[in-house]
Amino acid sequence: MKQYKKVLLATATALFMSAPAFAETLRIGTEGAYPPFNLVDSSGEVVGFDLDIANALCAKMEVDCEVVTSDWDGIIPALNNNKFDFLVASMSITDERKQAVDFTNPYYTNKLQFVAPKSADFKVDEASLKGKTIGAQRATIAGQWLEDNMADVVDIRLYDTQENAYLDMNSGRIDGVLADNFVQYEWLQSDAGANFEFKGDPVFDNDKIGIAVRKGDALRERLNTALQAIIDDGSYENINAKYFPFSIY
Repeated sequence: MKQYKKVLLATATALFMSAPAFAETLRIGTEGAYPPFNLVDSSGEVVGFDLDIANALCAKMEVDCEVVTSDWDGIIPALNNNKFDFLVASMSITDERKQAVDFTNPYYTNKLQFVAPKSADFKVDEASLKGKTIGAQRATIAGQWLEDNMADVVDIRLYDTQENAYLDMNSGRIDGVLADNFVQYEWLQSDAGANFEFKGDPVFDNDKIGIAVRKGDALRERLNTALQAIIDDGSYENINAKYFPFSIY
């Protein structure tokens, strides 16, 4: 049985620490295992880019918010089973997912790119990838792209978390990892990623990331209005700069 951990979103940044209490409380859903976008820190607080954006949206909508974490594989069913009210978990907007949930306007745009050891002769054309073992997180655009485009070329290994894919690459069990460019960027800055690098150009560069709500929920438009407001007033830019030295919008 999936475990759901409810944690009060006291405020992800000092920007909102003085926010007043409001009559309405909404529950934010996220994974909590996808740094730097969403993760649980050493104190048990859920933090990251997604949570800072969510917190800014809550402030604009003048609502209190709390966060609920869910395993990635069951995160859309959890939303539809009312475990939370909206989902901010770096989720790609896809036609398949739009059959189950509604999405807001995108709040950032991602790319898919390979990472492999610096020492590896790793090219991203089909002939060079033939026979290699490539990892990706299960139920993601990266995993789907591999299955759609490389099923007859590489041995695909799908993982429950991004971290487990990196662990297997570090131990030599797989040759490379395909994942979101910005998540890869964060990992490459860490000690664990020091001996690895991007390989080739992005294989897909128009991965739109949105906030999911239940089908037909009017909360979608409230979130869209709040999103445009934090873009217009500079709040989004400030949050972006906290995590990346370049715009991801």
